Amino acid sequence: MTKRKLTQQQQRRIAVQHDGRLLEATELKGAEEGIVIVRHGAKAWVENEHEQLFLCSLRQNLESPVAGDRVVFHTINAEIGVITALQPRHTVIHRLDANQELKPLAANVDQIIIVIALKPEPSMEIIDRYLVAAEALKLTPIIVCNKRDLDNPKVTELCALYEKIGYPVILTSVIKNQGLDRLSRCLVDHTSIFVGQSGVGKSSLIQALIPEETLAIGQISEVSELGKHTTTASRLYHFSGGGDFIDSPGVRRFNLWAMTRHDIFRGFTEFKPYEGRCKFRNCEHKHEPDCALQEAAKKGEINILRLDSYHHLVAAHVIEG
Repeated sequence: MTKRKLTQQQQRRIAVQHDGRLLEATELKGAEEGIVIVRHGAKAWVENEHEQLFLCSLRQNLESPVAGDRVVFHTINAEIGVITALQPRHTVIHRLDANQELKPLAANVDQIIIVIALKPEPSMEIIDRYLVAAEALKLTPIIVCNKRDLDNPKVTELCALYEKIGYPVILTSVIKNQGLDRLSRCLVDHTSIFVGQSGVGKSSLIQALIPEETLAIGQISEVSELGKHTTTASRLYHFSGGGDFIDSPGVRRFNLWAMTRHDIFRGFTEFKPYEGRCKFRNCEHKHEPDCALQEAAKKGEINILRLDSYHHLVAAHVIEG
């Protein structure tokens, strides 16, 4: 989806207006700063510095807050408040909704935990979409292969492929208590978001990591084997070891926002050594002569499946020729 680009003057005007609203909101009597735990429709649960929760409505014309957002809110009583301003975001993860419009999913994260499982069988294209998004947003990606108590050689090969590229891969099983300590260590002092297909066991993993929380655990659909959604809105949890993480709704397909061909290329980290080495500057890495990527694939230096995945993402999301 291509969005109208704002001029520098328009961007400055919006920034000035936002700074003014933020200053005004902070100076209101009864104003507090907090973090959005979860957003439900026109309201959001906000936690203040004393770990008190307030059900807050949203001030009119306020940008849509999501889990992880730092906000200024005005307390009405001991349980209710109004969000009056958003603090500047360090990062924000978007996804396309059913109307192909960008909607924020989570804010201020620095790690993305991509959860796959042996069942439902993972989609390489979905994994690569998340990895491209992570590179574009400068997030640290970690791949978690869950449900290792099951067996699937194809998934084992897939994990080995990403490990060979250089991505950290953690094998976990809640039933066997496998890999949870390593995953826990990766979460300390970070704000992470758990993403993945429906039914991969994100909520089960989170419940194992923070057993004091009660989560709704769904069962995989025996008919479609695609899984049922158990998390309907992104929800932030505090990790006892330090740091926060956000559980996001399971998806059957994660669509990137509109990108340039170069943005997607840079999201395939093993392609970077071949950047600029093709004969033609505008090489599309398909059938052109002296294409560095095609030659690397023939030599086994890069995986042909990843090259195919790159072409699929370019066809689906590129905004320029």
